[in-house]
Amino acid sequence: MQICHVQSETAKLIPCHQPVMVEEVLKLLNVKVDKIYIDATVGEGGHAEAILEAGGNVIGIDQDEAVIERARVRLAPYKDRVRLVHANFRFLKSILSRQDFPDRVCGIMADVGVSSYQLEAPERGFSFQLDSPLDMRMDGRSRLTAADLVNDLKDEELAGIFREYGEERAARKIARLIVASRSREGKITTTSQLVRVITTAVGFRPGSRIHPATRIFQALRIAVNDELEALKEFLDQAPEGLAPGGRLLVISFQSLEDRIVKHTFKAWERENWAAVLTKKPLRPVEHEVRNNPRCRSAKLRAVEIYSTPL
Repeated sequence: MQICHVQSETAKLIPCHQPVMVEEVLKLLNVKVDKIYIDATVGEGGHAEAILEAGGNVIGIDQDEAVIERARVRLAPYKDRVRLVHANFRFLKSILSRQDFPDRVCGIMADVGVSSYQLEAPERGFSFQLDSPLDMRMDGRSRLTAADLVNDLKDEELAGIFREYGEERAARKIARLIVASRSREGKITTTSQLVRVITTAVGFRPGSRIHPATRIFQALRIAVNDELEALKEFLDQAPEGLAPGGRLLVISFQSLEDRIVKHTFKAWERENWAAVLTKKPLRPVEHEVRNNPRCRSAKLRAVEIYSTPL
């Protein structure tokens, strides 16, 4: 776990990721001057910057060291009111225990999508639209890559990942062709090699609404980074870090994540120690989607904590 103190002299011009639903986030967090807020997936610092501009103090957490460095630059003007921590948000309780503030925080948020920077960095392997190494690690310290899964797992194991994390109907067919291809032609080490196998298995018509590689790449990314279990662990720990009346916000970009958040918040409400603030998830408005098409699938859910659960 690494705490990065923002240095103003590091400031330089870097293209910034466009944060999603900023106005809605600020309204639901109910940001107050000098209170502490956690951005548990700080990314390039877009939401954190908005919280700081509204007068809050921020602890920003991210497992991706590259985006932490970009956030460091973006948030340099607020260096006295922000701390950056290089860690996975699944370790939230441990992170908070190491901070030196006396009270629990007033708000926690997490944007669990992949950033534009990550998608567009050719060496990261997140996008099927770029020819790059088949990596997909959010945290470069991790050992497991997408190439390891694609080349080492049996077809039934791959199919299970594609079904569970990608909700892919042709999971078995794609998995079988991956195994056959690597046996015949050698290891699959790049995104373009994998895309060719996928499109051979299920076909592809230019102009189709969803590229056939979309769900497979999502499934592999989730498996490599253990994203769903990390989200569950984060949600389990977040209420304990919040002061009474504190709020927890989660922005998700696919149904598996949103389902976990929805059911978790509803369970807390049934247990009478929390209130769901978004009976239906908030979605980006039309002009935001027009300016930032990648945000079109975003869903924002929020809950207010009355007391720490027993």
